[in-house]
Amino acid sequence: MIEIKPTEACQFDILSLGEVMLRLDPGEGRIRTSRHFTAWEGGGEYNVARGLKRCFGMRAALVSAFADNEVGRLLENLMLTGGVDLTHVQWVAYDGVGRASRNGLNFTERGFGVRSALGNSDRGHTAASQLKPGDIDWDHIFGEQGVRWFHTGGIFAGLSDTTPQVIEEALTSARKYGTITSYDLNYRASLWNAFGGQDNCQRLNRKIAPLVDVMIGNEEDFTACLGLQVSGVDAQMKSLPIEGFQSMIQQATREFPTLQVIATTMRTVHTATVNDWKALCWQGGEMYVSGNRPQLEILDRVGGGDSFASGLIYGLLTGQGPQRAVDYGAAHGALAMTTPGDTSMANLAEVEALMSGQSARVKR
Repeated sequence: MIEIKPTEACQFDILSLGEVMLRLDPGEGRIRTSRHFTAWEGGGEYNVARGLKRCFGMRAALVSAFADNEVGRLLENLMLTGGVDLTHVQWVAYDGVGRASRNGLNFTERGFGVRSALGNSDRGHTAASQLKPGDIDWDHIFGEQGVRWFHTGGIFAGLSDTTPQVIEEALTSARKYGTITSYDLNYRASLWNAFGGQDNCQRLNRKIAPLVDVMIGNEEDFTACLGLQVSGVDAQMKSLPIEGFQSMIQQATREFPTLQVIATTMRTVHTATVNDWKALCWQGGEMYVSGNRPQLEILDRVGGGDSFASGLIYGLLTGQGPQRAVDYGAAHGALAMTTPGDTSMANLAEVEALMSGQSARVKR
């Protein structure tokens, strides 16, 4: 079992470090032709904290930075509806045009059928990407306020030269004070192409990995970010044998012995709106596999992996064991992909009903 600090000893159950962007969603249309966009907030690391707060009732907080302008305050308003504590968010003076610092935008198409989902981010020179070591008083957060679980990931690591250093600083402090650490590899080629490519991605993530207790990823992440090989997976991700992940986990635990849990989603993409979906979790030398959901119908796949992570963390935080944790993660991720936006609209009762096999018959 993972040794997690008791609830009463900590102010927060979960603290996430990462960037939050304004997601602009054209609905059923295309970015290039739309005249109307729905605004959401979203960010890989933030989505996990928000899911843990809104769906699972955990005390969640965020560390990030925003340019202090109307877009930043719109993001604040959206985040406040999610209930995540923003005490440790930094506000940076805005120069009027964003030369020094700005807030990120993420235009995202949901995809449909043979047309895949598409993300087009505009996040250069953002306030969060300019965070550097020494900006955050981690000893105060972890040592005085107390945090049971700290989460961050590879998206934040890929934003700038300084963000991986901030991650290392935070993880080191978290471990010093007995906080469990998790990291979602979350590989994004668009982030790393102009930042040293996959070689730099692997160099930085392999430096971070020894500070992590719980490593999370999808089918591609462990190879792209850590150079670990998942055998038997074809180029189109049509074949995803569990045995291939077992060999990868053996590599991972040899190279990074601090890892206590390794978890991954397993998605076979038939079309943008029909995927097979399941997940697995390794802990203590044993493999735990969620129920399989073949032909899962998807409205908006963005954020499905983040919702898996929040469900998994909830199961582990509440001491329900790895099988229950991976089932929470897979069910929460599946439900999150049935609604628009990056973040989950599910509640705990719905997640547990899906875990128990309840049908989708109308409820009246």
